[in-house]
Amino acid sequence: MGPGQNSAVRVECIAAISLAAGAAAIGYLAYKKFLSKDKCCKAIVNPHIQKDNPKVVHAFDMEDLGDKAVYCRCWRSKKFPLCDGSHTKYNEETGDNVGPLIIKRKEA
Repeated sequence: MGPGQNSAVRVECIAAISLAAGAAAIGYLAYKKFLSKDKCCKAIVNPHIQKDNPKVVHAFDMEDLGDKAVYCRCWRSKKFPLCDGSHTKYNEETGDNVGPLIIKRKEA
């Protein structure tokens, strides 16, 4: 093996390592973007309700509820905090299975 062939082998080796490193970087970024479970934890649940408040809180007296109250848990209801059935469309779009919170008075 002559001196010219040795440098050609080095160039090919450097090119192969560079290509492998680039492919690994692209694979890692694709994994983080499409397959990583971390992205689900960073999604915003509340898209538009009282965004100017640091925390959305609603309180109701039990006496004011009547016989039954149905509350939204998907954050998509136009009558929030009451449920308007928006979870049905949300579940179809996302594959989720969220439903309302239903509070009923016990029958005596």
